[in-house]
Amino acid sequence: MPSVSLFLRFLTLPFLFVSGVLSASFTFTNNCQYTVWPGVLASAGTSPLSTTGFLLQKGESKTLSAPSSWSGRFWGRTQCMEDTSGKFSCVTGDCGSGKIDCAGAGATPPATLAEFTLNGSGGLDFYDVSLVDGYNLPMLVVPQGGSGNCSTTGCLADLNGACPFELRVLGVDGSENVACKSACEAFGDPHYCCSGAYATPDTCKPSPYSLLFKHACPRAYSYAYDDSTSTFTCASADYVITFCPTITSQKSSGGHPEAADLPLVNSTMVYVGGDQAGNAVPRHATASISLLAVGIAVGLLRLH
Repeated sequence: MPSVSLFLRFLTLPFLFVSGVLSASFTFTNNCQYTVWPGVLASAGTSPLSTTGFLLQKGESKTLSAPSSWSGRFWGRTQCMEDTSGKFSCVTGDCGSGKIDCAGAGATPPATLAEFTLNGSGGLDFYDVSLVDGYNLPMLVVPQGGSGNCSTTGCLADLNGACPFELRVLGVDGSENVACKSACEAFGDPHYCCSGAYATPDTCKPSPYSLLFKHACPRAYSYAYDDSTSTFTCASADYVITFCPTITSQKSSGGHPEAADLPLVNSTMVYVGGDQAGNAVPRHATASISLLAVGIAVGLLRLH
C-alpha cells in the first residue's frame, strides 16, 4: 500500500501539469571564442528564474526552467572582471549590480537582447531578438519541440566590425570595437528614439542606422516599431539560445537551408548553432560579411 506522502505526490502532479508551473526550458550555449556571462531579467510581475546571471566558458551550456506565463529577457555580457574590492563589472551588457547575478537589473546598452513572453495570447509564446538597444555579440534563438510557426531568429553578423565610427564602443585597451550603439543612445534624437513627436508607428520610421542593422540581421528588431518582420510565435516549445553561432557550408544542411528555417547569407553559406562547429568555415567568411555590412552602412549614411 503506498504511503500517504506518495499518494499526495500523485495528487499534486496533475495540478503541476495543468497549472504549467514549469512551462519551458532555456538552454544557453556559448559558442564564442571567449567567456560570456548571460544576464536574466524577468518582467515586472513575473517570477524570477533560478538565477539572474551566470558564467559560460567557451563551449559550455546551461539550462534554466521557466514557470508558466513567464516574461523577460536574456543577453550576454562580455569582458567581465572583479576589481580589488570584489566588485564585478562588464565592458558590454553590464547590469550594474556589482555581482555576477543581476538581481533585477537590466543590461546597460548596447546589448543584443532575446525577449520572451511565454503562454501569451492564444496560448502562444512570443519571442524576438532585439537590436533596439544596440548590439554586442551574435545571438541565435531556436525553438525546440513546439508547434506552430516556430521560426529561428537572431542576429548572426559581426556588427562590431561593421559599426559606424560614431556608434562604436571600444574595449578596455581602446584598440578593439566591442559593441555598437543604437542611434538613439548615441545621439538622443527623438527621431531615432521613437519618442516625443515620433512615438507612433506612423511617425517613427527606419533610419539609415536602423537599416544597417536590418540589412545585416533581417529577422531582428532594428527599431521600436519593427514588429512585422521581427516577432515570432510558437506553442509549448523549449528554446536554445546560442551566443556566436557557427557559420557552415550549405552542404551541411543537405543543400536546403530553408528546411532548417535559417536565412541564407549568400548562395552557399547558412548560419547554424554550435552543434556543428566541426563544419565551421574560415574566419575570412565572417570578415566578408562585415565588409558587406560596412558597404551597406556607408551607402545608407551618405543618403541620409
